[in-house]
Amino acid sequence: MTQAIVTKYIGPSNTRGSRIKATAWAGSVTVPYQSNLSSEKNHAEAARALATKYGWHGKFVGGGMPGGYVVVRPAAP
Repeated sequence: MTQAIVTKYIGPSNTRGSRIKATAWAGSVTVPYQSNLSSEKNHAEAARALATKYGWHGKFVGGGMPGGYVVVRPAAP
């Protein structure tokens, strides 16, 4: 089953820095925001971390949406 990965920026709190949360039907991961990367690359890194967690391999494509990004792995032809 193909699952979409949705990423969302979470701003800093009194105890934690900024981070990106990547969520799919299978679960989620939260990674620290890396100030040396662009916003798009931070979202891509979070999606990659979630894919790695679940052993998902292959080419992924994504794009922006209000409040974050969405990434999917195209279905095989």
